[in-house]
Amino acid sequence: MIDVLNLALPFFGLIAIGYAAGKFNELPDIGMAWMNFFLIYISLPCLFYRVLAETPIEQLGNPRFVIGTTLSTAIVFAIAFVVGLAIRHGNIAEASIVGIAGAYGNVGYMGPGLAVSTLGPDAAAPVALIVCFDSMLAFILVPMLMAVAGTEKRSFAATAFQIVKQIVFHPFLIASALGILSAALHFKAPVALDRLIQFLQNAAAPCALFALGVTVALRPVEKMPWEVPPAILIKLVVHPAIVLIVLSLIGNISPVWLSTAVLLAALPTALNVFIMARQYDTWVTQASSTVLFSTASSVLTLITVMWLVQSGRLPLNLFQ
Repeated sequence: MIDVLNLALPFFGLIAIGYAAGKFNELPDIGMAWMNFFLIYISLPCLFYRVLAETPIEQLGNPRFVIGTTLSTAIVFAIAFVVGLAIRHGNIAEASIVGIAGAYGNVGYMGPGLAVSTLGPDAAAPVALIVCFDSMLAFILVPMLMAVAGTEKRSFAATAFQIVKQIVFHPFLIASALGILSAALHFKAPVALDRLIQFLQNAAAPCALFALGVTVALRPVEKMPWEVPPAILIKLVVHPAIVLIVLSLIGNISPVWLSTAVLLAALPTALNVFIMARQYDTWVTQASSTVLFSTASSVLTLITVMWLVQSGRLPLNLFQ
């Protein structure tokens, strides 16, 4: 257990340092814009590109894994969406944010560093695939449901075009596609360029975790709204359980890839959920609370999952 704590606590320590910096230093929120730009458009894309470019192409051709993890996230979204309909009295727009809060984890900011530290470099490729396909699912589901709810004022064609645009031009997805192409063509970047990409890649995890802490601190929450705990429970407990069940049913998944999928499913609610809530002016306070309290609660749940993985107690197939 001490080895697990030594792995996990530096990650949460960086979040805590960022939280303290955001809480006790009266710096303007606009200062985070450059940090977020660096992470989303430069550092994290370099991480995903380099990881995938250095992964043998035969390892990336794993449709069973992609289907299993994406289907799991969709199932969890459906569960959280139904719960949201119940607690928000049939409001589709608010239920959509509840659904994405329960299903969309902080895989971009926390996933790569945590998975690689826990499981080694072989975890990097499944992390990149989960980030890509979970992000695509979120970009598709939320605008579609907001259009159904009447919150999205654009026509169906305009909404569909916006969804495609978000997917095609998202920096994570572009970097991942280029990484897969480089792996397929066995392309090796020149030494100087590769070192630059590596520098930027290495900055991704610490900057992302610090930024996460600051961003959470800048979202004032006086108390936890009563409808937030169900979303947190679904995200931190139901999601990893569903991933384990679905991948066990599919079978023949690499132990490292399965463990990576369960670990990423146990991550707290993504910051993007708050951004989506603010974009549609729906469930904003609750979304902010979900990000904050799920991040705090994930100290216990993530350490538990990491211990199960490291100790070999995580079942690799529930049906064998």
